[in-house]
Amino acid sequence: MSDREGTGTETGPASATTDSGGDGDDADEPSWRTYFGYDEPYANQPDAVEAAIEVGRKNGYLAMEGPCGTGKTMAALTAATTLVREDDYESVVVVTPVKQQLDQFVEDLRVVNSGLDDPLDGIALVGKRDLCPYGREDLFPRDATVHDRCEDLREDTAHLVEADGGTDTHSGAATDAAVGGDADEEDQWWDPKRGADLAKAARRDPEQFNTMADDRLETAGEESPYRREQPRAPEEMVDGDDPPLYCPFEADWYARNKGSPVDFTDGEDNVLTSTEFLPESVAHGTCPHRAMGVLLGEADVVVGNYNHLFDPDSRPLLSQVLDESTFVIVDEAHRLEGRVRDLLSDRVGRHTLVRARNDCAQLLQLANQSREHEREVDDRLASHDVPREAVATARQFYDDVVGWLDDRVTAHLDSEFGRGWEQDLRSLPEEDTEVPLRDPETEEIDDLTEWAEREGYGGDLWRSLAAVGTAVETTLDELGESRQCVAAAVGAVMGNWYERDHATAFREIELEHSPSETGATATPWQEVYTAGLLLFDCMPAQALRTIFDELGGGVLMSATLEPLDVFTRVSGLDAIEATGTGGLAASEDDPGRPVETRSYGLTFPEENRASWLVDATAYTARNRGDPVRDHDNRTRDEYEQVLRTVARSPGNVMIAMPNYREAAWAGSYLRDVVEKPVLVDESSSNEATDELKGQFFAGPGKVLVTSTRGTLTEGVDYDGDKLHACAVVGVPLVNIGSPRVRAVQAAYGRAFGDDVAFEYALTVPAVRRARQAIGRVIRGSDEVGVRMLVGKRYTDDAVHSVHEYLSPAERREFVRMTPDFLSHQFDSFWGDHDLPE
Repeated sequence: MSDREGTGTETGPASATTDSGGDGDDADEPSWRTYFGYDEPYANQPDAVEAAIEVGRKNGYLAMEGPCGTGKTMAALTAATTLVREDDYESVVVVTPVKQQLDQFVEDLRVVNSGLDDPLDGIALVGKRDLCPYGREDLFPRDATVHDRCEDLREDTAHLVEADGGTDTHSGAATDAAVGGDADEEDQWWDPKRGADLAKAARRDPEQFNTMADDRLETAGEESPYRREQPRAPEEMVDGDDPPLYCPFEADWYARNKGSPVDFTDGEDNVLTSTEFLPESVAHGTCPHRAMGVLLGEADVVVGNYNHLFDPDSRPLLSQVLDESTFVIVDEAHRLEGRVRDLLSDRVGRHTLVRARNDCAQLLQLANQSREHEREVDDRLASHDVPREAVATARQFYDDVVGWLDDRVTAHLDSEFGRGWEQDLRSLPEEDTEVPLRDPETEEIDDLTEWAEREGYGGDLWRSLAAVGTAVETTLDELGESRQCVAAAVGAVMGNWYERDHATAFREIELEHSPSETGATATPWQEVYTAGLLLFDCMPAQALRTIFDELGGGVLMSATLEPLDVFTRVSGLDAIEATGTGGLAASEDDPGRPVETRSYGLTFPEENRASWLVDATAYTARNRGDPVRDHDNRTRDEYEQVLRTVARSPGNVMIAMPNYREAAWAGSYLRDVVEKPVLVDESSSNEATDELKGQFFAGPGKVLVTSTRGTLTEGVDYDGDKLHACAVVGVPLVNIGSPRVRAVQAAYGRAFGDDVAFEYALTVPAVRRARQAIGRVIRGSDEVGVRMLVGKRYTDDAVHSVHEYLSPAERREFVRMTPDFLSHQFDSFWGDHDLPE
């Protein structure tokens, strides 16, 4: 494995070329220049492109750190395009957790295509909720989610288009199939003509239809061929007196032999986004989500979010393009652990457990109505190999689990706050609370599983719950019961609860602070909290390794991946490198899949920025005491001096505190001692955060105080004059007393060694958050600003120093100073540069 830091000055991309980007006259010019979107690359881009191509041809992975200005997006796309066009791979999948970065990949892919005679076909994925015409216009019942309602309509539509023995599958609208219109007649179970008839039945009659806007289904600026209300099947197409609802957009998709009326030429430079394929699909009367699915199967480049690759529930959408012929690009990879851990963790709320119990109870009640109902229920359950007794056992199990949960929460609150809390609910903490079900640091069975086994609910019962739930839901649906069931999903989670090991999965009760508006609750604590069972994934590296091992190779990149040796271990890449063919250990004959690393420095002019390590007393929970105004704390006294000096710096200043409580304290203090407006961020809605950003960016200089772990310190582009200085105060560690955090640390200790567990699980992610925050200051070659890491732990000789977790370039560039010199250094720096307003 190599770890080389790139250097050099910025040359910058020129305007996009109009030809292929290289005429081949220079025999020494690399083939990738044909696909590079600009006249000249940045200083580090050639090395990044060539490293990605080299490792990709060996079916390996490149982990790359490159700050703003490296050109990571274009470098990765250029390498991927080269590998696809030179037949090393068939397709590229790009995933990013940030909408702004998804848009950047689309933009850069269009730049690449603009210089090619034969452009790559690209598509950006969107969730079903944003594509369903009925859902977008809020036309579904209030008690159903867009996903659930859509799935119900899809199932009913599928039944309606099933082919019978006398149907000609090539008649009617089947000839109108566009993308993906070829179907294997032997495997084709649907009848395109029935799909066309259903779509036609839902279309508006120009002579009889009311042309008022309220009667037309319009969305995304386009008018569909259909009415706003969801149609029922024509009586002549169904048996019985109760024709089901169906989706005409879905029916039209079947009419096109599962094809799309949109193709890649409808997108700008052959790259489709929902801006193009959503309105086009609506206008043609075809399901936009289905059209997207057809197109992604034929695309050269698919751009999506983390869920599409890492969420077990969302990954099936991409299953047709995820194999050893796929080159993957993972952006913002410093978020990989946390985001995948969230995706792999499961939570079942108390209310959902009650609903699963009621699903089972309703079916049992139907069976008890008469002997005829009993036989019908038994027959339908038998088709799933599920006896009615299993449904009764599942119902009783869920009922008992709910009772156990209620008792356990009450016992926890009694032990923490005394028995008097029921008389004064305001005494309970106004925050989420964890109730661990085992010692977080010990690999042992959890309390719920132990209780269940004592009560006779053994492994066979837990493992059967998913199948029982599916049988219950299907039977209720077949019997015409209108119910949004959850038994199958809950059963799957409960099966995982029992089967997952106790080393990498942690089980606890999660109490979400959510005061009841009605006060009508089964237990007093429900007026304050919503309880749920949480199966928390502590070790995403195992799942990541499996996913990356199934793909051909790729690039994982971010502005903050250092230390790269830690990243490759916790992301599962090291395990891939150590494994040869067939899962055997790598050897001389079978060296495994290479994992390479690159770390590049900031290429913008160094004279435009000041980078300081402020050697103040370590800002830890032990040193600083409580965040109150009258604190009588020497550490806070020292930091008040630092805060007011930083806040008085010209222009817009961001101060990132370890958490929101500390941000509130700092903001309250600064409002009394600086003349500039002081804005204080807090955990709030996206709308409130956007409004706060707007205030910060508008007008003369201000101070924005936030949490380093909040949403304003990464993924936000403070370009131009939006930010002139940023100070990160302290190391933003998560609450190390949290049971799930302790469980993660213990799991990392077992996997990587106790000596590095705290470092890997807590310290490194915290320093990456700090580095993300200071990375907001300099976003272009002409920008000027100051970056500060405040606290002794950032220095190289401190107790519990985190200096080694900075990048090599940062360790060289950041200058150490005491708080007393801070004011003079500000004056000196801004004396040499134009003062911002």
